[in-house]
Amino acid sequence: MARLTRAQQQERTRAAVLVAARQEFAECGYAEAKIDRIAERAELTRGAVYSNFTGKRALYLAVLVDAAERARDAAEPPAESPDSVGQALGSFARVWLERLPFLGDTPGSGHLQLRSLSGVLGTGPARAALAELVRFEALLLALALEPRSAVRRAGTVRPAGLALTLLHGAAGLAENAPGVGDPFDLARAAEHLAGIALGDDPEPPHLPYVAPARSTEVPWVPPGGLRDEITGRPAGLGDDGVVVVLGVGRLSAAEDALRSAQPDDEVTIVVVTSDPAETGRLARLRIVDLVGCLRRVFTADRLPRARVVFDDTGAVPAALGHPPADDLDLTEIAVRVRDGLITAHATGRGAGYAAARHHSPDPGRSGAV
Repeated sequence: MARLTRAQQQERTRAAVLVAARQEFAECGYAEAKIDRIAERAELTRGAVYSNFTGKRALYLAVLVDAAERARDAAEPPAESPDSVGQALGSFARVWLERLPFLGDTPGSGHLQLRSLSGVLGTGPARAALAELVRFEALLLALALEPRSAVRRAGTVRPAGLALTLLHGAAGLAENAPGVGDPFDLARAAEHLAGIALGDDPEPPHLPYVAPARSTEVPWVPPGGLRDEITGRPAGLGDDGVVVVLGVGRLSAAEDALRSAQPDDEVTIVVVTSDPAETGRLARLRIVDLVGCLRRVFTADRLPRARVVFDDTGAVPAALGHPPADDLDLTEIAVRVRDGLITAHATGRGAGYAAARHHSPDPGRSGAV
């Protein structure tokens, strides 16, 4: 039998640790789980576990990401997309609510099924990142609810956010009282959120003060090996359009970039972080989990047109002339690409908005959401 390469052995060890960790977390819950018992279950040393994962939090997040990726990849697309925003919200809610635990589930297994983060995110930066991620999830859901080919308006993000708030609230209750709340009632409530008159969101007050993007004519050689998490296909960043690099702590800025882009722009959101093991996995968990639900509700042509790319190594900002900083989580860098050249470059707060608007024939705000 041929000997395994070092990479193959590492992958086998990592897979064994994930299986053992999933069993430990399901039986004991996150708080009571022990790394020593996980190592024993996997028939490995404690050091072997730590050589693949930085700690229990990172390992728990890796277990949740693995489950979310499996669910996303197994998602069967529907024969057709819902006809209306209300129907789409109801369908999305029904798919999402399938994760609610039953009365017979152990607390640990119920938390895993819910992708629960209760008691896991103990730091201020982690909670701040989660707040940004929730807003980004609402944006992606809104992009599916109202495709860019439709009449563009700013008001779809708020009903999407309300639907997610409803669903996460139901999940929080189900953690402590499984069986409380009728999923069918919740799905109907989500459907009716489309009819609530919320009005358009006001333009963020800082946008009028965002500096215009700098005009350039620099050749663009993007790094390879990146993947669009929405479609699962390779993401070539050389296409004409706008590339926006956002730290996990600034993901809400994607909304202004997308609204300001032209209808035919290819918009790519590149997600970066200084902490791939934990903050990066948190971002991947939330976005992959949402995409898995979207794939079961919408046909491929109705999925969000914006591309979402995870860049755990900081290769994209480095290629743009911004070497990794101490705190990538607050990064905002954006460029407009045309014919293999970077024609506009912006950094700092509002960078995506500035690059998207560069040389726009319409000085007013055009919207993709």
